[in-house]
Amino acid sequence: MPVIFFDIGATLADARVEPDGSLTLLPRPRVIAVLDALGEVRKGVISNPGSGGGAVARAAAALHKAFPGRFTDVSLVHWGAKNDRGLFDQAVASTGGVPAGDCVFVGEDPDERAFARQAGMRTAPHPVFVFAALEDRAVLRARIQVPDGRGLPELTAAMDETEAVPDNAVSERLVLAMATTRGAEALERGGFTVDLRGPVDGGAAAAGANDDAERRATDKYVSDLLARGEAVFEGEEPTARTTHVVKREDDGRLTVRRLRYFG
Repeated sequence: MPVIFFDIGATLADARVEPDGSLTLLPRPRVIAVLDALGEVRKGVISNPGSGGGAVARAAAALHKAFPGRFTDVSLVHWGAKNDRGLFDQAVASTGGVPAGDCVFVGEDPDERAFARQAGMRTAPHPVFVFAALEDRAVLRARIQVPDGRGLPELTAAMDETEAVPDNAVSERLVLAMATTRGAEALERGGFTVDLRGPVDGGAAAAGANDDAERRATDKYVSDLLARGEAVFEGEEPTARTTHVVKREDDGRLTVRRLRYFG
C-alpha cells in the first residue's frame, strides 16, 4: 500500500502563532476532503516545525488538533528542514519497506519536491493531485479562459469539483492554474476553455519522466474524446458532436484544438 507524506505550511494548512505562543493550524480549502477520500491509505508528514525550544511539540499538538485522527502513525511524522534529500530518505525508511516509488510527497514548494524526487518519491504540488500522483498522471500548467456571461466565482466552483487548482487570476477572463487532463476535460464540459501547457514539475532530473507522463496523459485525453465521438483528426469532416480537432505533430505527439463548446 502506498504512503502519502504531506508538508504542512501552505499545503495542508496556514499557520498562526497565538499570543500565548501556541500554534494554530487552519486547514486550507479542500484538504479535509482529500484526506478523508484517502481512507485507510497510510498518511504521514514531512515538515519544518520552525526554530526554538519546543517547536516540534507545538507543531505536533497543532497538527493533531487541526486534523484529529488523520495522522495517527507517529513513525510517519518527520520534522526538520527540507533543504536536501535527507529527511525524505528518512521518511521512506520509516514506512517499513514500502518502495520509494510508492511514496508520494505533497508540497507546494518546487525545490522540496525536487529533493523528494531525488529520494525516489513521487510528488504532487497540491493535495488535490494526490490521486493523480498515485496513478502516475501528470499535473500540467493551464490557462483557463472564462467565457462571456460567466465569472470567476463560477470557475472557482467548477474547479473545486475536479482536479484543478487556481494559481493566479490574470484578469476576469483569464486564470493561470494547475490541472490534470481529467480536470481540464471536466472544466471544458462546464463551458470553460482550457489550454494545457507543460508539466508543473520539470528540471533535469524529472524532465524525462514528466514528459512521458504528459504524453501518456494527452494520448489518453485524445483517446477518450475520440471514443465519445467528440473529436476528429485534422482534415476530417467534423460532425454535429465534434468539439475538438486532433493534430498529429511531426514528432508524433498529439495536440488538441478546441473547436466549439459543448451544447
